[in-house]
Amino acid sequence: MKKFSFFLSATLAASVVAHAQTDTITLTRQLDEVIINAPVAQVTNNHTELANEQLNQSNMGQNLPFLLSATPALVATSDDGLGVGYTYFRIRGTDHTRINMTLNDVSLNDSESQTVFWVNMTDMASSMSSLNVQRGVGTSTNGSASFGASINMETGNQCRELGAEDTVSHYTLSFNGGMYNTFREMVNAHIVLPNQWRANARFSKVNSDGFLYRTASDLYSYYGDLGWYGAKTEVVGRFFGGSEKTGMGWDGVDYNTAYGIDGADRRYNPAGEYTTTAADGSDSTAYYPNQTDNYAQQHAQLSVLHRFTPQWSLSATVHYTHGAGYYEQYKRKKLSYWGLPYSHKAYGMYRKQLDNHFFGGVVAAKYISEPVDVQFGGAANYYMGDHFGTLHYLEDSLILPINYEYYRNDAKKTDANVYAKANWRIINRAQEQLSLYADLQYRYVRYERNGMNDEDMTDLPLEVNFHFFNPKAGLTYQNRGHLLAASFAIANREPSRNNYKENVLYDASTGEYTGLPHAECLYDYELGYTYSHPRFAIGANLYFMDYDNQLVLTGEYNDMGAYKTKNVKDSYRMGAELTAGVKILDWLRWDANIVASRNKILNYHQYIDLYDDQDNWNWLGQDSVVGTTTIAFSPTITASSLFTFDVAGFTATVQTNVVSKQYLDNTEDENAMLRAYSTTNLNLQYLLPIANSQWPTIRLLCQINNIFNAKYANNGGAEASKFMDSSRCCWYYAQAGINVHAGFSVTF
Repeated sequence: MKKFSFFLSATLAASVVAHAQTDTITLTRQLDEVIINAPVAQVTNNHTELANEQLNQSNMGQNLPFLLSATPALVATSDDGLGVGYTYFRIRGTDHTRINMTLNDVSLNDSESQTVFWVNMTDMASSMSSLNVQRGVGTSTNGSASFGASINMETGNQCRELGAEDTVSHYTLSFNGGMYNTFREMVNAHIVLPNQWRANARFSKVNSDGFLYRTASDLYSYYGDLGWYGAKTEVVGRFFGGSEKTGMGWDGVDYNTAYGIDGADRRYNPAGEYTTTAADGSDSTAYYPNQTDNYAQQHAQLSVLHRFTPQWSLSATVHYTHGAGYYEQYKRKKLSYWGLPYSHKAYGMYRKQLDNHFFGGVVAAKYISEPVDVQFGGAANYYMGDHFGTLHYLEDSLILPINYEYYRNDAKKTDANVYAKANWRIINRAQEQLSLYADLQYRYVRYERNGMNDEDMTDLPLEVNFHFFNPKAGLTYQNRGHLLAASFAIANREPSRNNYKENVLYDASTGEYTGLPHAECLYDYELGYTYSHPRFAIGANLYFMDYDNQLVLTGEYNDMGAYKTKNVKDSYRMGAELTAGVKILDWLRWDANIVASRNKILNYHQYIDLYDDQDNWNWLGQDSVVGTTTIAFSPTITASSLFTFDVAGFTATVQTNVVSKQYLDNTEDENAMLRAYSTTNLNLQYLLPIANSQWPTIRLLCQINNIFNAKYANNGGAEASKFMDSSRCCWYYAQAGINVHAGFSVTF
């Protein structure tokens, strides 16, 4: 399975190019600059780089995953149907918990859940100077391993990224409003101070009712930095964070509701639903008004960069993050769910809460010369998190203490790594370059947890240690616009908190564990070619990702709306990404993509419970699925097309995304899948022709999402059960039909 010949049997496909606003069509924005700015990173064609202007072109308040929707092999999803509340994404079928994300070289992934909740820092894209999506394993970076991709983000002066002079202060005010009472207000400032000091500041407020009923979002975020930029030394302090209150939308709906069949209301949301009985004995449906998720997070970073010589430089960053919050639900549960010694059911209002701290440091030394570039460094981080649940109300005769605490557990995690990487230019001529790249990383992880497991109210003490060695190597050849790159990488990743608490049973009498999840291991092979011309660009990237003990999504989720996973011994993802872009006229360009892939589990075995029907739920036994199956949530085809018109200050982009069907679990059952869907968005912008340079720059904006009003769902789940008529118990997340947003930005 690890033979490269098997990899070469991948079906060819096509993939999106980053739509750079330059005169030359390139597959990644300003490819030559990648060599200069990141000299020890392998130059490849399986990444997308976006500057601030490109990233925020269609930013009307949606979170980052939706702003990246044109990225090859990326599928964005949302709970509220608009992408304003909780939003997630998958790349090459790999979910967000296994995609490494860093901000200014500091890990952004939560240490336990291993994901980034963008709703905690809404509109963070407005403060980003650049963002790079590296599909596959990528180079050594801070945090957990990248199993589908790594996303590296930088903040700072956006104008410098666009090539403007960094000598003048400027300020931006932005406002937009749209359907479902969606509003975004943003103020941004770049301030040039005396004696080589500069500062950036931003505040954003985003509100929306959400497409689904009772999924309203009340969000704000902030960013600020203050830096001194000397000839050889730079010192920057950064502070950013945000707060969110969102209505829950993670319960999902049935198939007919999600797709609007027989006139069903696609905005229906069952979260917090219960039945009340009036004095006359009649029943009516009611909804708990505070079925919400609430969280706040603050980040602080201090970075120092010193250039000893034109060749040698040293950088270091220390950081601290604090997060705290809770979600509140009103649900009917067995009393044993709250640790009470009773098996009957009752409605209860309860909160699950968390309070965590994350801090550490990152250091890197670089040597840049004509024949070879070298970088070595490391990082050490420590995490502390408390989890506890409180029961505030119980529809029962039991008398409980006020704010009765029914579980508590805490966790600690140490994550450290050291690495060395080098790029040797074997041939380095004006038009021809042959480079050999190598990257070696050692990573140590220690995870401890104590206390009661909130899944089954049993004690689950745990202490695990991991030692990972992650080597990477690549070869790149460039000649007169042609780029050929090949790489091989090994990545290892530890299980997350949910992987433990949902799968592990602990016997206190013997001290033994059953169901302990295994660490994952990935062997990633990449082979790609691109050709860039002043009028067009083409490219192809083939990949084969061979997994040992991959933690795949099962289609089921837990009480917090997070998907459950389990190890599968042998699995793979293989495919091809073709890129194409052409400048048809000086004012018209087209970029497009289609990614074709196979995502398979070998020798898969799963038991399915059989019931008579959904009315009676009489258990009849079990069925089993055995053999090679398709991995859940892994579309065979993803595609995107982007037309850009730019005439006399007027810019229009038409973006179409296509996603083929996806199975909701790993049984490859046609009765448990998401239908293929296609959406088209239109973005219109007009820069007012103001000739006086002393006047502000005013830009008018309009974004029309899903202009053809497609009725689709981009996420869902399925229970491991089946009925006699072969139907399944599935749920889906309906997404909004056509929705319009408009606004303006003023820069002065």
